[in-house]
This record gives sequence, C-alpha cells and structure tokens, in this order.
Amino acid sequence: MFSQLSDRLQDVFKDLRGHGSISEANVTDAMRQVRLALLEADVHFQVAKDFIARVKEKSLGQEVMRSITPGQQIVKIFHDELTQLLGGDNAPLDLKAPARIMMVGLHGAGKTTSAAKLAYFLKKQGKAPLLFACDLQRPAAIEQLATLAKQVDVPFFRPEAGETDLLKAGQQAIKWAESQSGNVQIYDTAGRLEIDEVLVGELKKLRDLLQPQEVLLVCDAATGQQAVNVATHFHEALGLTGLILTKLDGDARGGAALSMREVTHRPIKFAGLGEKIEQFEPFYPDRLAGRILGMGDVVSLVEKAAAAIDEEEAARLEKKIRTATFDFNDFLSQLQLLSRMGPLENILGMLPGMSNLKGFSVDGKRLKRTEAIVLSMTKDERKRPDILNARRRQRIARGSGTTVTEVNTLLRQFDQMRKLMKNAGKMKKMLARVPGAGTLGR
Repeated sequence: MFSQLSDRLQDVFKDLRGHGSISEANVTDAMRQVRLALLEADVHFQVAKDFIARVKEKSLGQEVMRSITPGQQIVKIFHDELTQLLGGDNAPLDLKAPARIMMVGLHGAGKTTSAAKLAYFLKKQGKAPLLFACDLQRPAAIEQLATLAKQVDVPFFRPEAGETDLLKAGQQAIKWAESQSGNVQIYDTAGRLEIDEVLVGELKKLRDLLQPQEVLLVCDAATGQQAVNVATHFHEALGLTGLILTKLDGDARGGAALSMREVTHRPIKFAGLGEKIEQFEPFYPDRLAGRILGMGDVVSLVEKAAAAIDEEEAARLEKKIRTATFDFNDFLSQLQLLSRMGPLENILGMLPGMSNLKGFSVDGKRLKRTEAIVLSMTKDERKRPDILNARRRQRIARGSGTTVTEVNTLLRQFDQMRKLMKNAGKMKKMLARVPGAGTLGR
C-alpha cells in the first residue's frame, strides 16, 4: 500500500534531514521532487499543487528555518498536512436509528464484498447488522451477497424472484427489517461499468425511500484518476457521507486515497486491505500518514495483536520460553497467531523503519511450507523433536510436500532458537544473584 509513493518521499526527506541548515533553494527542490512523486502516485494534479503550496509556505517559516533540526521540522509539517489531506481524524459511522447504510459504486469496485465485510466488522463491535440485496440487474450479486451473509452469519434479505421494481423491493426490505432484531441495515445496490443516468436515477429513488444516515461510495483505489471523477459524480448525484477504499493492499501508488477526500470533502471511513472478510478496518488518516513516511503504525499493530492474542495463551507461552520448554506445538500456535493478524507484509509495515529496508520482502509461501512441516509431525514429535530420526524426517518431508533438506533446516533453526531461550533463562538467574540487577530488562 502506497509503497511507490512512500519510497520516493522517504528518499526526499532523508536528503533534507542530512542538511545541518536548510535554504529556500533546498526546500524548493525538495517540494518539486515531492510534487513529482505525488503525480506519479496518481494524485490529482490540482490536489498535489495545492498540497505542495501549503507545505512549502509553512516550511519556509522563520521558526522552521532557524530551528536546530529544520529537516525534521519539515517532515513533521508534511506529516501533519498529509494527515489533514486524508481527513484529519477517523470519522465514525452515523448509526442513529434506524441506522441505514447504502453502499454505492461502480461494478467491480468491491461493493458487495465490502457490504459483508462491514457487517462482519459491526458484528464484532456488538451490533446486530442486517444485509439487503438491492441489485435487481445482476442476479449473481444477490447470490454472492447471500453466500457472504451466510459466511459472516448475518440475516439476509433477498428480493422476490423476478422483481424488477427497485422501489417495491425497497419497501419489501423495510418491512422485512421490522420483523428482525437487527439494529444496523446495510443495503447493497446495483452498479455499472460506468456512471449513467439510469443508474443514478435508480439510486436516487432508493435513497429517497430509505433516507439512509450513510451513503458510502465503494471505490477501487487502483483506478487512479478515474476514481476521482467517479467520486465527484456520485457525490453530486447522491450526497455521499463517506468513502470506502478497496484493494489498498494491491495498489503501489494509492493516489486515489489522497485525492478523493480532498475533492469530495467527505471522509474515507473504511479501507479494504485484502480479500479475506476480516481484512477491513477503519481508516485513520494520521496512522496512514505515518506509514507513508516510514514512521510505522504501532497503534494499529497493538490493536491487531490484542484482538488475536489470548491472555491465558500468552501467559502460558511466556512461562514456556522462560523455562526453556518451548516446543513445536508452541511454535505452531505462533505461526497460526501470525496468520490471524493478517498478511505478514502488512504487519511488518506497521513497524517503524521497516519500509526503509529496500528490497525487503516476506515469503508467505515459505511460511506455509514451514507450517506444513510442523503439521506433518505427530504430537509426540512436536513435543520431543529429539526423536526425529532420518526415517521420521523422510516421512515428514513426504507428508508436507517438502524436502528432507527443508525439514533438517527447520529443525536446526529451531534447536538454535531453543538454545538461545535456555541461555536467556540462565542469564536471568545469574542477574538475580547480583544486587540491584533485578530491575534489568523490566
């Protein structure tokens, strides 16, 4: 996400930080490079121009130019302005009763999937969402939403077979909702490959009937400049209350995110970060600004970890490590924990400075192969890896679809890790005997 823009910006600011003093010429040159980076990332040219003008004006202020670390001050100004460009603060949903949310967007933007993801997110927040299929043009959309509703275990409204009148379907949906115990209604609507008068007319009729608190435009972040035009047209026609950006994980540029908020003056409320139903989260402008500038996003990382880690399991694992009894069962549970937290590239991207490692990548297939090796062991073998003789290793390699060499490499690395844990335990015991050393490492 934003990797291309992030790399370019970090190079520019690294150069600025290297100067003990900064002149107007330094700032002008840096801002020219930043402007090019924004345009290459598909940021709308007017948005880029106005943004650079604001950053440059503040960067040339006396307090910055005369400060001890002017480069750092300019980075802070850029971070603050980027946060404002993305929306300032996170904008929560308006869920006042009857709490109706209308999802709109072009065909292929991820509207139906986002409706289900939003339902899943709200359900985890303690809400009772309902999903409504209101796309009468594409039967496949109704079936897709029905499948997703079952997957997230949320009640689902299906229009009557053969119904072609959207208002009638909408009235049926409202009546059905009254018989349910849900408190948030999410309506998936029809889309087209491009905006046309028929599409807009249908959506206006449904909006006027539902009177939704939220009209959310679902837009594919990878569509670049077209996304800005789509957002503008939908906002003028329907009065958007917010945006949902999808496929942010697959777009290296991400300029649409920076442009759409500025053009529509409507907040980006959620971001889709992958295909899985749980890869959907609230959009925090300040956190994303930090990630773009290589500062990481520790807050989001902690939140993901807290959601994935069981306290009792964490305490048990801490004891195993402390007593050097960590085995392959524990190792397997940690691999599965990582998978629950999402793609490892996204997790590592939240760590400050990780984006500065050029060419760094995570081989997800290798992690899967490692997990397959451990799963091919018996419970006793995971608990006592010392019993893994040549014949057992051959069996594990066959069962996991790997080679004996890969199995041997994993066992060797695991043995080294256990030795480190054992040495750490000995060091703690030694320090405990030294007066005053008991506070070290706390």
